[in-house]
Amino acid sequence: MAAGGKKIGFWPAAAIGVGGMVGGGIFAVLGLSVQLARGGTPVAFAIAGIVALLTSYSYVKLSVRYPSRGGTVTFLDQAFGPAYLPGSANVLLWLSYVVMLALYSFAFGSYGATFFSPAHAPLAKHVLISLAILVPTALNVASAKIIGRTEVYVVGLKLAILLFFLAVGAQGVDPARLAPSTWVPALPLVAGGMIIFVAYEGFELIANTGEDLGNPSRDLPRAFYVAVIFVILLYVAIAVVAVGGVPLGKLIAAKDYALAEAARPVLGQGGFTMIAIAALLSTFSAINATLYGSARLSYTIAKEGELPAELEHQIWGQPLEGLFITAGLALILANAADLNSISTLGSAGFLIIFAAVNAANLRLAKETGAMPWLAVLGVVGCLAAFVAMVWQSVSDDPAQAWVLVGLFGGALGLEGAYRLSGFKGPGKAARS
Repeated sequence: MAAGGKKIGFWPAAAIGVGGMVGGGIFAVLGLSVQLARGGTPVAFAIAGIVALLTSYSYVKLSVRYPSRGGTVTFLDQAFGPAYLPGSANVLLWLSYVVMLALYSFAFGSYGATFFSPAHAPLAKHVLISLAILVPTALNVASAKIIGRTEVYVVGLKLAILLFFLAVGAQGVDPARLAPSTWVPALPLVAGGMIIFVAYEGFELIANTGEDLGNPSRDLPRAFYVAVIFVILLYVAIAVVAVGGVPLGKLIAAKDYALAEAARPVLGQGGFTMIAIAALLSTFSAINATLYGSARLSYTIAKEGELPAELEHQIWGQPLEGLFITAGLALILANAADLNSISTLGSAGFLIIFAAVNAANLRLAKETGAMPWLAVLGVVGCLAAFVAMVWQSVSDDPAQAWVLVGLFGGALGLEGAYRLSGFKGPGKAARS
């Protein structure tokens, strides 16, 4: 239940979804999307948004039927029980949040490094990446209340800055830079949209408000659809202004901080600095919130018996063991991998998770009242998007195949090793 036993309404739930999506992804992946989709970048964001919107239908139906703070973990367990693959999917969800932490901290380091001289920027970037994880970890240990208070203000500030950027930047858009002749072919365009699908990760957090809503059957559907549609429109508009106002070469050259570069033509160096500061605030708050949620996610999965019971242990009344493991893995990944690899990992993980949620909605359609064909469309959409993304990623860089094997092999291996250990944890989904 919400703090103090108070129920929340539609707007706070929708804000959680918007804040989750516009948490740092758009700052991190805009340049990558331009590199992949060229003038078709707005279309790539729209395609990825359609997949998110299809999946939000399944989240709506499952959230209304099974309102709980467990969200995705609860839905998969309700549909498939404590079997090996659903357990692996829950572990994959946790690993995908680790990847998101790496993506946000990578973006924080990239934007922060723009304030240093070229000679010092590479070292500054890695120092900032590390601090972006270590400082929020300390804040999570100190007080969760700090996170809750600051997140509300940061979400409002970053949306205000982005909307200001759109209002001013729209004046400098050159339609010729967005013409179909500037797009990449259809399959790479779709694949490009899927590689940056991580920008839409976050709408599923609305599902975790189910127990706290005063009228979930009314407010959950509205919150999901309003949040996702608003963010689709926001991302497409940002892509139009960025690609239409700045030569593609400049955006690609500034790939790691492309949104700040897009502000320079109409707002000058002050605009560049303003967007860079917004990116720092946004990604830092996203790291804060994601660390808070992912530590509790690992705790929930352990309670379900799908991760070692050690992750159920609490230190000072908090699930800190999961927090430290999550932060440590993100720290290594963010400093060792490049933006393309991190984005590919995140998108791949969430596309498979969302395919599983759509499948859960299909399996439980009689209970949720869902239209089966829409659930099937969600499964097919996520899997087709995943295949297109993997094809494009591996075609461009065969080494990406090993990156993906590491992610999915890690989820399957962790769950499999835990089951083979024969340990019967206290979680309700104890090993069979």
